[in-house]
Amino acid sequence: QVQLVESGGGLVQPGGSLSVSCAASGSFFRINAMAWYRQAPGKQRELVAVILDGGSTNYADSVKGRFTISRDNAKNTVYLQMSSLKPEDTAVYYCNAGVFITRFSLSDFWGQGTQVTVSS
Repeated sequence: QVQLVESGGGLVQPGGSLSVSCAASGSFFRINAMAWYRQAPGKQRELVAVILDGGSTNYADSVKGRFTISRDNAKNTVYLQMSSLKPEDTAVYYCNAGVFITRFSLSDFWGQGTQVTVSS
């Protein structure tokens, strides 16, 4: 029904910047919240940032001031701009979206994940 396709990611040196994006496609009524999660090896998946359809945002304390989440509703796409990256930001980053398939039916969808590695 709904597919989330991520792009971006890769290898960056500490202190560097990187962007990832996630585009939703398929048949649906509208997208509610969009978010980025990450999961490092041996750790639980954690919320990085979330953006509501009205543009309100919230960030994990560990990324505040360094990461910026944004969305383009016309393109059904969410972005995560990451700067001042640290080795501890290394993880697989997953896109998540709450999607109204119909006006009253809300479902949760995940992207396949994209690797971000911060290393010198």
